[in-house]
Amino acid sequence: MLEALGITAFGETVYRALLSGPGRTMAELSGELERSPRAVRRAVSELEELGLVSRLPGRPVRLLAARPDTAIDLLVARRQAELTEVQRNARALAATLKAERQPDEIFEILVGQQAVADRFGQLVRGCERELMVFDRPPYAANVPQAEAGVTARLREHLEVRGIYAPESLEYPGALKAARRAAEHGEQSRVHPRVPMKLAIADRSAALLPLVLEDMVASALVIRPCALLDALVALFELLWEQSSPLLVQPDVSHREVAEPELLSLLAAGVKDEAIARQLGVSSRTITRRLAELLDELGARTRFQAGVLAERRRLLGPS
Repeated sequence: MLEALGITAFGETVYRALLSGPGRTMAELSGELERSPRAVRRAVSELEELGLVSRLPGRPVRLLAARPDTAIDLLVARRQAELTEVQRNARALAATLKAERQPDEIFEILVGQQAVADRFGQLVRGCERELMVFDRPPYAANVPQAEAGVTARLREHLEVRGIYAPESLEYPGALKAARRAAEHGEQSRVHPRVPMKLAIADRSAALLPLVLEDMVASALVIRPCALLDALVALFELLWEQSSPLLVQPDVSHREVAEPELLSLLAAGVKDEAIARQLGVSSRTITRRLAELLDELGARTRFQAGVLAERRRLLGPS
């Protein structure tokens, strides 16, 4: 019963013996409990130190046990005070340490497509200054719902920069969605090799899929650390290397000004995907591309992109 207060099993036995027979001597306790006088003296000293046993005047020394209710209450109160002091000292010690986050505070693993989608929504809603996004499939969130969340923040003048992978523009309605985002203030660029999906909020939290091609069934939340700094640097590097997603053709070149076609062509989208986006046949796209290359004086799609850039058909960067 008294072990929690630091009293040994034999110490409790001695205490119980004195409760049942007050005034016993150590010799009497030794004979009754069949233990050595040395063991009895050690147990009595333990009990005296805790205030559970006192000595009566006279010789030989007789022992008296304190009332258990009063004595135990005092011991419990003393132990609580000691534990409180330990807590206070621990906090003081922690305050002297460097303010470094532990790994479990820096990283958080999300499991499940819905959990990832929900956290992306939280990241967007909680962002205060700047949202940086690598956009490429597959998508965990409902795309219209995610678009609505970002658009709502754009209306609140949140700075949003997005780098799109060409394959993200192959989805039906993707280019129109990008145009809607641009109309609300999103800065959009395209890069041929977007390495991963990524969202960074205020440069202080990032959401990164653990496996790229698993429909984002798991993801990593990254808080301020060297890895987050590296991801921000990677975004800025690719941003500088990227091209404008949306074409804003110069009015002096209306003969080749087909904004949707030029945007998808510059993004590196395949002919079949361009046809689906524009709602025409692949044969029509092949013909229109041939006409475009002829008007630009280009022999290849790559050369057409270079010439379009020189003639400012791809708009400002």
